[in-house]
Amino acid sequence: MATKYAVSALTEGLRQEIREAKTHIRATSISPGIVETEFIYRLYSDNPEKAKASYSRLKTLEAIDVANAVVYVLSAPPHVEVGELLLRPVEQQI
Repeated sequence: MATKYAVSALTEGLRQEIREAKTHIRATSISPGIVETEFIYRLYSDNPEKAKASYSRLKTLEAIDVANAVVYVLSAPPHVEVGELLLRPVEQQI
């Protein structure tokens, strides 16, 4: 959680510098919640059942969900800046 906050804070600092420079470059922070990837299987490579159980307790985000968020941000009109986008599975606790 602290890492995502740090990235958001850095992005906001960058956004302010970009705005002062009048470059019209947009900066966005996309923070996904739990996404089903190979990461957890590598983390628990010695215990595949534990890895599988990590994803079975709730419907996780899929890579396509994050990709669609990126497309949304990139397709915003030039005068619109999406400052931060938080994606989470409905059942994920904070």
